[in-house]
Amino acid sequence: MNAFIKNLFLFKITPLLFIFLVITCSSDDKESEEKQTLNQIEIPTKEPYLIGEELTLIWSDEFDYEGSPNIDKWHHQTIPPNNGSWWNDELQHYTDRLENSYVDNGTLKIKALKEQYEIDGSSKSYTSARLNSKFSFRYGRIDVRAKLPKGAGTWPAIWTLGANINEVGNYFGNQFGNVGWPACGEIDIMEQTGWDKNSIGGHFHWADNSGNYQNKGEKTDIENSSDEFHTYSLIWDSAKISILLDDQTFFSISNTSNNPFDNDHYLLINIAIGGNLGGDVPSNFSEEIMEIDYIRICLLYTSPSPRDGL
Repeated sequence: MNAFIKNLFLFKITPLLFIFLVITCSSDDKESEEKQTLNQIEIPTKEPYLIGEELTLIWSDEFDYEGSPNIDKWHHQTIPPNNGSWWNDELQHYTDRLENSYVDNGTLKIKALKEQYEIDGSSKSYTSARLNSKFSFRYGRIDVRAKLPKGAGTWPAIWTLGANINEVGNYFGNQFGNVGWPACGEIDIMEQTGWDKNSIGGHFHWADNSGNYQNKGEKTDIENSSDEFHTYSLIWDSAKISILLDDQTFFSISNTSNNPFDNDHYLLINIAIGGNLGGDVPSNFSEEIMEIDYIRICLLYTSPSPRDGL
């Protein structure tokens, strides 16, 4: 009789125990996923970053496909925000056409062309492409391996903007906020003027706690920027932000409470024509290309695995 009662008890309790374990595991998995998602949004560094330290890749494009830039990763920004034009007296319209941005033979090409092109009644004599990453991040390392255009009048840039910017046509809209420039913060990982192809610049733009515009930057020499690939990098944590060329730091600033560099940013890549840093465009200009081998965004220390598809 005792053996029968014991077996009956086990028969009844076992399904309940199984249900409890399933619910517990599901709850743990859900909590783990929520923590992982949170870590995708903000991951403060625990220690100062050292070059050569192991990194965790969280987003990249290796351009190992053909045709248009991957629509799951890239947004073409094409709406001119300044009364039919772009800022800084630039001379181009940006388009989402294959003529201006395409992937071929393992690299992304951004091509600036001399051609008449009209958007909403505004006509320009040049076209190009301006890509926004559909991925925002706060703190980490960015590496972009690229060849730059060689022609005068071209202003190539690899840079970030705060995802809370209110600029029309950007990918994130007001998802992260609705502030103007420079309150959003801007980090220029690489800019090259149209008249000096033997140097590049790194620059920071922001508004301090009083709303006053602030900026700091530096130039460094570069050889064969259009004929050879170089790696342009940013290392960003809660204490310091550094800009590197070929793994060598050439400019850094402290990341303090009076800077806005504690918010999500997204990556931009483009070629502008003319304007403040493009300068005069030669009359014989026809086309110029910036070629990008890969773009990689990493964490500065080991973290949970990234979301599927990144």
